[in-house]
Amino acid sequence: MAEAVSRPAWADIDTGAITGNVEALRALVAPAAVCAVVKANGYGHGAVAAANASLAGGATWLAVAFVEEGVALRDEKIDAPILLLSEPPADAMTTVVRHRLTPTLYTRRGVTAAVAAGADAAHVKVDSGMHRVGADPNDVIDIVTAVIESGMRLGGLWTHFAVADEPDKDATTKEQLRRLDVVRSELDGLGIRPDIVHASNSAGAIAHSDARLDLVRCGIAIYGIAPSPELAGRVALTPAMSVRAEVTHVRRIGSGQGVSYGHRFVADAPTTIATVPIGYADGVPRRLGLDGAPVLIGGRRRPMAGVVTMDQLMVDCGDDDVSVGDEVVLIGSQGDDEITADEWADRLGTISYEVVCGIGPRVQRRYH
Repeated sequence: MAEAVSRPAWADIDTGAITGNVEALRALVAPAAVCAVVKANGYGHGAVAAANASLAGGATWLAVAFVEEGVALRDEKIDAPILLLSEPPADAMTTVVRHRLTPTLYTRRGVTAAVAAGADAAHVKVDSGMHRVGADPNDVIDIVTAVIESGMRLGGLWTHFAVADEPDKDATTKEQLRRLDVVRSELDGLGIRPDIVHASNSAGAIAHSDARLDLVRCGIAIYGIAPSPELAGRVALTPAMSVRAEVTHVRRIGSGQGVSYGHRFVADAPTTIATVPIGYADGVPRRLGLDGAPVLIGGRRRPMAGVVTMDQLMVDCGDDDVSVGDEVVLIGSQGDDEITADEWADRLGTISYEVVCGIGPRVQRRYH
């Protein structure tokens, strides 16, 4: 018998939404294929569930950041091609090969390690302007030549856009694409043709039709969130995650009484305070409560009261009738209203990626 869950706080994950989002993206970018990015535990949604849902929607590749993430997918019998988005450490290459992961390479050191481990194919990444990882365009020919001469297949040539989610910076994205095209042409002149060429992240796939090439690597979009507010609505996406809990305690306080650490909230009239068992250790930032960020209870927006604590937060419910066991929605819909990850991001001065990735492992995932 499964043990009872002692804390009523959870994240609902709609795997059908992920499948539908991938289908929508496939229709948008065809004939390019879709690579579903499931790193960071599927952006907080669960890597295995996200991978299976994406493959059901027609994704033909998966991508992760680290070797361990790829191994975890293989351990769950996921057989699709898995691309490592950064060059693996030399001492991890044997694990890469054993688990049939596709390494990205951009240094001679990486090529040497991949050859020694017995890799049969690799993708080479071009740093066309992101300046994070990748080979300088002037060094790519040398790296690719080393790959070819070693007997490995050049499975792919790719780059990553830095500002594709900002329409007013289209010139930068076009320049990055031009730099990739120059490298591609140089290789073509040498009779070297990679199996596939790819450049677009979610933003590139949605906003830059000329950058879809053979494959697009979609992360945030497969989870139903637009890469930026400017790109919202360009393709129909359904958010896959909602974060919910239940009221665990209700207390009536008088005018002038403070709530939570530091008494940053002081009631200006008698009010009802509801306690919710989720806090900053779970990915609800402490400062969300300082400006009264809302939750939904009974289909109505009710402001957080005082700073969010490690394991719990409090909600100012005024004179409303609230009881222990009432559902609380932090992200998601209830009644006719909805609180989105974008709304949190706007309040926090960050991006929705950080919001969903930040929902911690103590929050049980419930898959539907």
